[in-house]
Amino acid sequence: MHAAIFDAPGKVRIGVIPDPTPAPDELIVRVGACGICGTDLHIFAGDNPLARYPVVPGHEFAGEVVAMGTQAGQTGITIGCKVAVDPNLNCGYCEQCRAGRQNLCLNYGAIGVSVNGAMAQYVAVPEKKAYLLPESMSFPDAALIEPVSCAVHGMHSINPKSGDTFLIAGAGTMGLMLLQLAVRGGASRVSVIDLNARRLDLAEQLGARRTYADIESAMADEPHGFNCVIDTTGVAAVIEQAFWAVKRGGKLMVFGVAPHEARISLSPFRIYNEEITIVGSMAVQNSFQGALDLIQGGVISMQTLLSTPYSLEEYAQALERVRRGEGLKTQVLMPF
Repeated sequence: MHAAIFDAPGKVRIGVIPDPTPAPDELIVRVGACGICGTDLHIFAGDNPLARYPVVPGHEFAGEVVAMGTQAGQTGITIGCKVAVDPNLNCGYCEQCRAGRQNLCLNYGAIGVSVNGAMAQYVAVPEKKAYLLPESMSFPDAALIEPVSCAVHGMHSINPKSGDTFLIAGAGTMGLMLLQLAVRGGASRVSVIDLNARRLDLAEQLGARRTYADIESAMADEPHGFNCVIDTTGVAAVIEQAFWAVKRGGKLMVFGVAPHEARISLSPFRIYNEEITIVGSMAVQNSFQGALDLIQGGVISMQTLLSTPYSLEEYAQALERVRRGEGLKTQVLMPF
């Protein structure tokens, strides 16, 4: 089969590799659509410590089941079913898994990161990670379930109250998803920061009360700060600025993926004196089915988020477009 392959950091090609065969508890999925996200950029750059090279990237995907392992069939999924897949792989027996926090697994891996992913014609997946899709859901929409599930977990992590004010730094795909969840979840007003004017226009269309090019301008309108501040940029300097936009007793959530060597400087006195809560949000945790339901229910505006798709042969160009910050959610569509 044809696949995009990261042979090493900074090296990507389209090549031919053997078709996957299913382990006893696995499915083989013929890929219909696969998205590109910031994690793929980090793998390409060589600053994702989980990456194992060479690797086929792609962890936001949906497709059709075409083969099943000898022990598969426990979930009601059969050959011909349309599925989306939670790409996060956990061991099930470490301290974190047994505590119900599988996303913090001590032996954590992920499809498209530590094992071959879905930027290919076919991909092998554990059956327990596959979610049955309604026939009416398109593959491009279904490939958005994974990023929406990350946003859902983020909202669970920051745990806002009805009436809270929000500031979201970054109006990319994840920022706009979190914006929609905040608006539908009872936020009194949501402000969004970005340097891209077009993205700020989209944020206003999706319910942002105010938009800004920088955090200082947002603070001029909200001098006491915001109840919930979310960084989706992963930029250390932005996270430091976002900290000062948190209202007394408020929360800062680090949602964006920063390079693992990045460091920030915060005021421990302010954290103590003003009871500031700082939380992280890593991947997916009991949120994939909820994301599927939100998409099926029309809560997330899908077409607003999707950019012009690419073919597998154009993967390098698509990756570069994402690196330049152009468009929103860029996907590769596979011919069916």
